[in-house]
Amino acid sequence: MRASSIFTVTFFSLLSFISKSNADVLPYTLNIGNSFLAPDGYYRSTSVANGQFPGPLLKANKGDTMVVTVNNQLSDPNMRRSTSIHWHGLFLKQNSYNDGPAFVTQCPIAPGGSYTYTLNLGTQAGTYWYHSHLASQYVDGIRGPLVIYDPEDPHKPLYDVDDESTIVVLSDWYHRFAPELQTEYLSPNNTQYQDEIPDAGLINGKGFYLGGPPMDRAVFNVEAGKRYRFRLINASAYGLFRFSLQGHRFTVIETDGVNIVPYVADYLEISAGQRYSIVVTADQPVANYWVRAPMINGSTRNANLDYRNIFGVLRYAGAPASDPTTAAGTASGVKLQEAATVPLENPGAPGLPYSGGADRVFNLAFSVTG
Repeated sequence: MRASSIFTVTFFSLLSFISKSNADVLPYTLNIGNSFLAPDGYYRSTSVANGQFPGPLLKANKGDTMVVTVNNQLSDPNMRRSTSIHWHGLFLKQNSYNDGPAFVTQCPIAPGGSYTYTLNLGTQAGTYWYHSHLASQYVDGIRGPLVIYDPEDPHKPLYDVDDESTIVVLSDWYHRFAPELQTEYLSPNNTQYQDEIPDAGLINGKGFYLGGPPMDRAVFNVEAGKRYRFRLINASAYGLFRFSLQGHRFTVIETDGVNIVPYVADYLEISAGQRYSIVVTADQPVANYWVRAPMINGSTRNANLDYRNIFGVLRYAGAPASDPTTAAGTASGVKLQEAATVPLENPGAPGLPYSGGADRVFNLAFSVTG
């Protein structure tokens, strides 16, 4: 028995060593600065990562470590000039000081300063995003996708393509600066607690506002017969989107970094911060099809927002480089019901399933006076 136990310990220690030795340390740099951009056709000063919106994709494999150096180059006095970055959805076990919320786990990075985040990804895989975590700063543009690929993904037989071209970042966009919006929202004069309505909805940083100039739409290129894993990220401050693809059903396989039992649907609704992975089969005639993402909590209180008209294009190889010639229509059929999704792997609840079987017991004694 003793020899067997020693062999078992040695064997699993070797597996652990091999796993760790195959992991990579991936360096990234995010230069947080001010750039004049017009995602919806309206030029304004923004706060963004590496001069672009959305920010650059950060990607890794399961088990890797990301080392992300954030250089604060912000200077525009109309917006916050300190910053910090949060990695939305990452657990960062025993590493909370790299989680990013300013004044909670770290001091903000001062203008001209730098901070290096070390992110040990552990066993997590899936679709995530990063954003500023200083007050309402990310509304001004500091947000981008983060994807952890799993070489042994149990859903891998379901799709053929999963790369940067299949990432779909949905977001809202404002023409006014975030500090102004926040002051207005928190004002004692806002007695009805009215939300600040965006000026536009964007797909991969492309959209338009009513009365604005013509703008290009986001295009997703596919080849007939192939299966695509689209990773949906709602990187909004406010917007709630109803997502669907004209003429195509899809299979949901991941929610917020958790693999789920495949769920076939025609459309889904995705709130700020949420992520989904869907598999779409390019099984329709070669043509252009609408990617539909109306902002269903939009409002006419902002005359710039055309909340029903937020579209991209699903373009088959061989189709003309133009918008679809058919009416966009609206989502119908089977809606994804979040409460009906089931994890692919049941992690099991802690403790034992009977009275008194809790693994930890906390007795809280308190009293109320006055």
